Amino acid sequence: MKKTKEAFRHEQKYLISLKDKHLIRQRIRNIMALDKHVKQESYTIRSLYFDDYWNSAYEDKQAGVLIRKKYRIRIYNYTDQVIKLERKRKHGAYIYKEDAPLTKEEFYKILDGDYGFLLKSPHQLCREFYVECMANVLRPRTIVDYEREPWTLEAGTVRVTFDENIRAAVGSFDIFDANLPTLEVLEPEKLVLEVKYTEFYPDIIKEIIPADATEYTAVSKYVLCYDKTNYSRSLNDYWYDN
Repeated sequence: MKKTKEAFRHEQKYLISLKDKHLIRQRIRNIMALDKHVKQESYTIRSLYFDDYWNSAYEDKQAGVLIRKKYRIRIYNYTDQVIKLERKRKHGAYIYKEDAPLTKEEFYKILDGDYGFLLKSPHQLCREFYVECMANVLRPRTIVDYEREPWTLEAGTVRVTFDENIRAAVGSFDIFDANLPTLEVLEPEKLVLEVKYTEFYPDIIKEIIPADATEYTAVSKYVLCYDKTNYSRSLNDYWYDN
């Protein structure tokens, strides 16, 4: 039976300007390399986030709960070449991600509420996802889109990413529909810089962070997009209540 990997990491997020990005890129291009999996400078990430009956992932993030988790299904460039069920856990200052592969057919089964196949999966994460769906009514909440430019440094297993054009897709939870309308969630010319590392945080990387960069750990992309699309849930609640 395949065990799920648990990679504990530190993660820091900053809200920076587009001008900051260009300056930082000039500094890191001589000490870091673009991720080997990137064919061009960046790629599109689309994630469908799930939450339970009590909106625990959202509420725990807002309340700053130290131990929390969230589930999502992630694809790249709107294709079905790689489809991953992921669970991201946070324990204090540490995070780790677990993932399991899905097929396009399995994704649509989940979207249709047909969870039975998950219980028979060889991946423990899929079986635990089944329990969450059945016991805690875990359901799709919002789609998060953005373009990512990833840089890596072997020393300290450091990863620096620029996440631009963060937006919430609306109208459907079909992640393979590249034509879904989207809503911008950040101010123009703003983006998120993420720094992840497992072993140590090299001083040379610390020095590239602009002095006026805003640390952005208080809010996640999921929370931003959930709030941006809250109007649709409020409207549904209105019609249901009346």
